[in-house]
Amino acid sequence: MLIAIMLAPLPAFAVNPDEVLPDPALETRARAISAELRCMVCQNQSIDDSNADLAKDLRLLVRKRLTDGDSDSQVLDYLVSRYGEFVLLKPRLGEKTYILWGAPIALLLAGGIAMGVYAVRRRGKPTGTRLTEDEQARLDRLLSE
Repeated sequence: MLIAIMLAPLPAFAVNPDEVLPDPALETRARAISAELRCMVCQNQSIDDSNADLAKDLRLLVRKRLTDGDSDSQVLDYLVSRYGEFVLLKPRLGEKTYILWGAPIALLLAGGIAMGVYAVRRRGKPTGTRLTEDEQARLDRLLSE
């Protein structure tokens, strides 16, 4: 029972033995491409890790395209043409994704500028309240001793 509980969180590898290509170089390329593609059912899992039927179909399609002689970029372009940029776990930099890639940089710059403006405005301003006459007299007395 303890062994079963300890092994439960280990990830299940979704690539079935019947999907593996006989050529190790092609299989390595297929695994690399599959790791870059999003499972449309699971959404935040690659098709290499997903057990969904659609993921299996996509893995088989990737392997078929590779055995037909397509390059890695041709396979990715083919899948993007069929499923859109969403199929890529890491979207490409292009016209449609400038905001996606540029937003973090723009937000960091805006935050830095805002902090700079805030610091400049605060410079030279008093930070406390004025002393009362009694407090000032006591301070003068302490300083003169």
